[in-house]
Amino acid sequence: MAITKEKKKSILDKLDKIKDSESVVFVNFKGIPVSENTAMRQELSKNDVAYYVAKKTLVKKAFTDSKIQGDMPLLDGELAVVYGNDSTGPAREIFAFQKKLDGRVNILGGVFEHKFMNKTQMEEIAMIPSLHVLRGMFVNVINSPIQGFAMAIKAIADKKTA
Repeated sequence: MAITKEKKKSILDKLDKIKDSESVVFVNFKGIPVSENTAMRQELSKNDVAYYVAKKTLVKKAFTDSKIQGDMPLLDGELAVVYGNDSTGPAREIFAFQKKLDGRVNILGGVFEHKFMNKTQMEEIAMIPSLHVLRGMFVNVINSPIQGFAMAIKAIADKKTA
C-alpha cells in the first residue's frame, strides 16, 4: 500500500528527531505475534527506550542525509528503529529481547556517538552494564581494600586478646 507524501513527510520528521538520540539501533523483526510485540514495546518504554517501525527507504533517506560518520549497515527484512537518550540503553534492552525471542528480533547495526556501527559492534555495546550497575561496581572496587584492612585489624585485635 502506497504512503501519501504527507505521511512520508511526517515519518521523515519523526526519523529526524530519532537520529538526534544518544543511541539508535536498527532491528530486524519477523514473526512476532501482536501480544509479544506489545509486551516488548511496554517493557522497552519502562526503560525509556522507544521502538518505531518505518520503511527502509525512509530510514535510509533520513540517516543518509545526516552527518553521521561511516557506512550505514545493511538493512534487511522488516525494519524497526530502537532509540533512547541513554547511550547504551537501546542496544542493551533490544539485545535482551533478541535472546528472549529466539532470533525473531535481530540487531542489524546502529548509530553510537554519531557513527554508524555494524551488528557486532552494537552487540558489544549491548554488553556494557547500565550506569547504575557500573557505579555499584566502582563502589565495590573502592570498598574492597578498606574492608580487607578492617578485617586484618580485627584479626590482629582478636589475636592479642586471646
